[in-house]
Amino acid sequence: MISTSTRMESNNVDYKQIITEIIKKQIVILGPQIAILKARGVEGLKVSDEGEVISVEGPGQIILQKLIDEYVLLSGEIVKNAVNSIFEKYPSIKKH
Repeated sequence: MISTSTRMESNNVDYKQIITEIIKKQIVILGPQIAILKARGVEGLKVSDEGEVISVEGPGQIILQKLIDEYVLLSGEIVKNAVNSIFEKYPSIKKH
């Protein structure tokens, strides 16, 4: 049996990975300056200059959704399609 704290740590790692992957995909689509600037604007999310997530502070699901919302505001359906393919690789994380 996995303890709650171990599950939460694992879940946090999943959020860091999925958010990093989303940022990296947006770097390709939007360019590094815009993609990273938008990610850094999400409260609770710390991102390196390369687009790697350094930390997720707060509820991962909410931070993930705020990041997606930021990118969707910029490029709408393109982002939704790109993000959907990434979510398929993380069945433990629900998309709202």
